[in-house]
This record gives sequence, C-alpha cells and structure tokens, in this order.
Amino acid sequence: MPSLALLAGGFGTRLRSVASGPKALVRVAGEPFIAHQLRLLVRERFTHVVICTGYLGDQIEAFVGDGSAFGCRVQYSRDGEKPLGTGGAIRNALPLLGGCFFVTYGDSYLDTPFAPIYQAFLRSGQPALMSVFRNDNQWDTSNVEFSEGAIRSYDKVHPTAAMHHIDYGIGLFDADVFRDSPLHQPSDLGNLFRDLAARKLLAGYEVHQRFYEIGSPAGLAETDAFLSRLQVK
Repeated sequence: MPSLALLAGGFGTRLRSVASGPKALVRVAGEPFIAHQLRLLVRERFTHVVICTGYLGDQIEAFVGDGSAFGCRVQYSRDGEKPLGTGGAIRNALPLLGGCFFVTYGDSYLDTPFAPIYQAFLRSGQPALMSVFRNDNQWDTSNVEFSEGAIRSYDKVHPTAAMHHIDYGIGLFDADVFRDSPLHQPSDLGNLFRDLAARKLLAGYEVHQRFYEIGSPAGLAETDAFLSRLQVK
C-alpha cells in the first residue's frame, strides 16, 4: 500500500465540553482514539503513516512515537507557527509521502477495506479519488452528487438536492495535484476536491459501510459504543 497522511491538526472545539487536548488523544473505548486508527490502518496493510499535526501535536508524538508499538512506521509533518488547514498540511507533508498517497482524517474511524479503493484509483487514470457513502442526510449533510461511478459535483458549503452521498473520508492523490500550491500557506482540502470535481478530474468509489467520527459529543458517544462492542467480540 502507498503511504497515508493522517490529518490530526484540528483544535477539537466541539469536544471541549467532554475532553481537552488534541482530538487524536480523546479516550474512546478505554484508550486514545489514534490507537484504534493505527491498528485499523495496520490491519489494512499500511506500513508507513505520516501524521500531520498542529494543535498540541507534541502530545500526539509522545504517545505514538515512531509507530513501532502499533506495527507501522510513523513520521510527522508539523504545521509550524500557524494552522495550515487540511490542504496546506498535505502540501507541507509532500516530501514524506511519495508519488501517490492516501489521505484520511484524525477524527474518523473508517472500518472498510482500503485495497479496493486503491485499485479503483489506479484503474481510473485520474489524479485524485474520493470515497463516498450514500448518506441521504442521515448522519450529516450530503455533499456529493455521485452517479454511474462518477462524482458529478462536490460542495460542502452549498449542497444541492441532487447530492445523496457524502465524502466518506478516504482520499487518494497523485502528489502533483498539490505541487502548485504555495508552501506553508493555509488551504482547505474540500476546496481542492470541489475544483477537481468541476474539472472532471476526480474519480469516485462508493463505500457501503457507514462511517464513525469523534468530531462532536454525539459522534464520540456513538463511536465509543461501536468500538467497545468490537473489543467484546
């Protein structure tokens, strides 16, 4: 599998009522959330993970270390003095990631096979791929128009009635997609996805397992219950 960038630089503002510190270290099912994520990634045969850190990133590094405790190699790409956003963080991490790479989010648990997503990316011939899930506004606002295996449009700010899917949280990119972006400047990955979709340069892959997230107290409670059930099995 290619390298994977794990975006873990958020402030976790919506979780301040139930936890402090970086979201990646919020305790879920008895341990920091990032431990669950890394074990999932190792299960999916990732051997190299680049964690993009920002707020209190030193605490994440202290817990994860070099990744050997989880069975993978972990490197870090740090925002620096100012937050770079999701797009800027990836641009900053390019020297560590290789020619193509996965991207996923530090507040999501995505229990789905990753290898078929990678194969779909290779078959597509496109420079980027977004995984999607048919959401129908059930867990969050649907923001993707997806039909006949293609992403027609993506907009998380101005969704339309034709959007029944949502960005699942697993992306794949050729590194060249980011090379023209200015280094050390904030940018949003959502804007890049939107522009690629408008230019018909964004492949799509539909996932059928629902996502779990810890970005809100409600999502945290649901994810805690899900992962606790997995530990019992």
